[in-house]
Amino acid sequence: MQVFHAPLTDRHNPQSFLVLGSIRVAAEQPERRHRLLSAAAAAGHDIQEAPPPPPLALERVHTSDYLGFLRTAHAEWSANPAAAPEVIPNLHPNRHMAAHPHPGTGIVGRAGWYQADGACPIGPHTWEAALASAGCAVAAADAVLAGAEAAYALCRPPGHHAYSDLAGGFCYLNNVAIAAEVLLQRYDRVAILDIDVHHGNGTQGIFWRRADVLTLSIHADPTRYYPYFAGFADEVGEGAGAGFNLNLPLPHGSGDAAVLAALDTALARIKDFDAGTVLIALGLDAADADPLGVFAVSTQGFETIGQRLTQLDRPLVLVQEGGYLCDALGASLAAVLRGVG
Repeated sequence: MQVFHAPLTDRHNPQSFLVLGSIRVAAEQPERRHRLLSAAAAAGHDIQEAPPPPPLALERVHTSDYLGFLRTAHAEWSANPAAAPEVIPNLHPNRHMAAHPHPGTGIVGRAGWYQADGACPIGPHTWEAALASAGCAVAAADAVLAGAEAAYALCRPPGHHAYSDLAGGFCYLNNVAIAAEVLLQRYDRVAILDIDVHHGNGTQGIFWRRADVLTLSIHADPTRYYPYFAGFADEVGEGAGAGFNLNLPLPHGSGDAAVLAALDTALARIKDFDAGTVLIALGLDAADADPLGVFAVSTQGFETIGQRLTQLDRPLVLVQEGGYLCDALGASLAAVLRGVG
């Protein structure tokens, strides 16, 4: 399988992660790329360095104002000698503000507007790393358009919590949505199946009112888990998109049997939709050893997931989402890729 990565993504090295009121070093570290790449290389896959994405690929998903913010935020922030090393908002728009709030022009207000939480700090190289990460997703989509049966994008930072104009949960650019738009240049319909332990809220939001992209997410019950305010079973889309979003939240502690049963439900819906190609938002944080996860999927479970994905008999683009530093990380990826074949 072709595996696309970008060494430039190592330059994003976030240090701030707000957890229960405490600032910790972010779990989304450059070492993730190295472990995942080593596992893919050891398994004999075709390793390639991805080129930067064309600007139009980003603009099909993200607003120009938001892209401009990501591009310049750290420089504007750093112009204040009292500013911390990373852009971290301290105020967000809330439900009691004006009916039509606006971000203003100052960097502090714009940070609160474009960053959803305390898990998406912007450092000096975040923009270039996010851009390179999106390039991996575009390269994998291009490989499928060129005839590959499957391709894997080793994206970091990840992307599925990013909306068209909002960062969050370690995510800045929505890599899988960007890849979907590339594929839509050929296919009338595509499906995005998110199997990260966290709900793909940004992806859901981007395609919420569209019928050409079926979005599905298998994840831990968000009642007491990130992203908290999205990911429930009654969220099905609106307008033209009504019925084209499927959430399959599972109890915390779910293992292979529960996740695979939900996967079968999702695969049946994808077959009914008859997508021309399928993107997998590949979260490995469902692993039983993951430090941020609440599922208990085994290495064999991940291989079975890969095997069942091939039953769709459609080209597959696998886009890396979560999966954090633990001994199971590389093995989980190798297992999925082995299952896909």
